[in-house]
Amino acid sequence: MTTRSPPSSPPSKKTATGAAKKEAVEAALESADKLRRHMRIIVDLGRLASQQLDLNRFFDQAVVQVARAVEIKHVKILQYRRQTGDLLQVAGIGWKEGVVGTATFSTALGSPAGRAYQTGEAVVVTDTGTTTEFTISPVMKEHGIVSLANVPILVDGAAWGVLEVDSATPREFSADTLNFMTAAAATLGTVIRRFQAAEREAEAIATASRGAQQRQELLAEMQHRVKNNFQIILSMIALQRRRIDEEPARRVLDHVANRINAISLAHDQLNPSQGLGSGTRLIDLSAYLRALCSNIEQQLENITIEVQADEIELLIDRAVPVGLIVNETITNSAKHAFGVDGGAITVRLVTGVGVGEARLTVSDNGRGIDPSRPEGSGTRLIASLAAQVGGQVEQDSSKKGTTTTVQFPVIT
Repeated sequence: MTTRSPPSSPPSKKTATGAAKKEAVEAALESADKLRRHMRIIVDLGRLASQQLDLNRFFDQAVVQVARAVEIKHVKILQYRRQTGDLLQVAGIGWKEGVVGTATFSTALGSPAGRAYQTGEAVVVTDTGTTTEFTISPVMKEHGIVSLANVPILVDGAAWGVLEVDSATPREFSADTLNFMTAAAATLGTVIRRFQAAEREAEAIATASRGAQQRQELLAEMQHRVKNNFQIILSMIALQRRRIDEEPARRVLDHVANRINAISLAHDQLNPSQGLGSGTRLIDLSAYLRALCSNIEQQLENITIEVQADEIELLIDRAVPVGLIVNETITNSAKHAFGVDGGAITVRLVTGVGVGEARLTVSDNGRGIDPSRPEGSGTRLIASLAAQVGGQVEQDSSKKGTTTTVQFPVIT
């Protein structure tokens, strides 16, 4: 006769409840331990901030502390450069030799760091390999970065740069981690502001004319407020873009954001030494075009942009349309002229053409304009912008590429 064992009893509700409580307690303890670690390191950063370290040494120490807190190997601090319109990696830990001090990142909304800088909001990418919203920098790909988080570093309410943590393994960044990063970025901003104040004080002492110094400060303040306004506009565009699912509508918003960024870059090129009383608002057009093209190039894949520009100063009201013409022309070439292998675009600015005129040409080595394709809004916008500066547009296209030329009077 076969003897059967009695069936095992299912776990009681009491046992299941006890296991759930244990897991909850362990999770709470882990979270509390993380918060305590974050608090300790924020205190350490505060102590560092109070010491008389030079700014670069403080940055080097700060990235180490952030890496400890977030338990991550790659951390970097990015500083915005108005001359080139990009974000320069000024400090970091975990990166290959030669990256710190040379690597640059785009300020476009399609760049994670760029979006954090432009909108003043935290940006998280949990999987760089599958994201369709962002373009990942070659530097990040070279280091195998899979997940990342960015928070803006604010000085007097305006973005100075970005604090970023990067992981080579998949990772979710919790609200606690983002809160810590925001607090660390605030500490960085406080120290940066202190150094900027010290630099301004030294400059003021060295300035022979106090009146001239006051005018510089007023112009710098005006530029600061204008920059804040552009940041607010770009933040609203980014917010609206996230709410839209249709790709054509998202592309339209991307174009609008790129145009606004081109105008913002022009204001960055204003020289505060001109002062407000001089009655002029001149910018170095060649420097502006180089900064603009560098910013655009970082958003494109397999497309290079070369700038050859004579030195010329132009009123900002006239320089902005010229910059927008370059922005639109390059965008058209990138969209229609090249295949997957990419190509090259050359921007030339030549002065001394005719009587007091300059010539701007933007050339690509693409497939040429399809005659069956109707004229787009970008082409009409270029003609309208050229008219604003009293210029004429000519376009020549063949299977070897397309060249757009605008000749306009130089009025300073």
